[in-house]
Amino acid sequence: MSTPRPSLTLSSTVLDAPDAAELADFYRRLLGWETVQDEPGWVKLLPPGGGSGLGFQTEKAYVPPAWPAPSAAPGDQLMMLHLDFEVTDLETAVAHAVAEGATPADFQPQHDVRVLFDPVGHPFCLFVNEEAPGEPPAISPEWVAEQTREIAEQDRLTVQDAVAPDPSAAPPRQAEPDTLT
Repeated sequence: MSTPRPSLTLSSTVLDAPDAAELADFYRRLLGWETVQDEPGWVKLLPPGGGSGLGFQTEKAYVPPAWPAPSAAPGDQLMMLHLDFEVTDLETAVAHAVAEGATPADFQPQHDVRVLFDPVGHPFCLFVNEEAPGEPPAISPEWVAEQTREIAEQDRLTVQDAVAPDPSAAPPRQAEPDTLT
């Protein structure tokens, strides 16, 4: 005898962060979504026109995930999920994300996908729909370096600062190839 399935609707995907409001503000600027709930330690965004949203929860013990997985040391927090955002212009979308505080990953596993990290280290992907005409533009290492310098000049928090804010901390490990999506 089986139990009838109740009505279930995905309301939101929730991301932990050291400060829910700060991370929600990044995604609000990135996506142009509206804040529909803002409480101490909790913020929820919804897209215009409806659909499931993103929630942000303060977690004081938050540890950024290691990505790609082969770069993780024993005991490191591994990535458990990531967000994918479809875009029509990859270069413009990456520039926008970086301007809002994202950091491009050193390793990019696919030509039509860009992996970035939000300000607290969650990886997310920007990708071009395979049905879109033409090849997506390549993003050169020089462009990534230029964007990183500009972020540093603006004194924005980088993923490295979020992971190891102590200047005497060991440098980040080199990433090894892996795929995210």
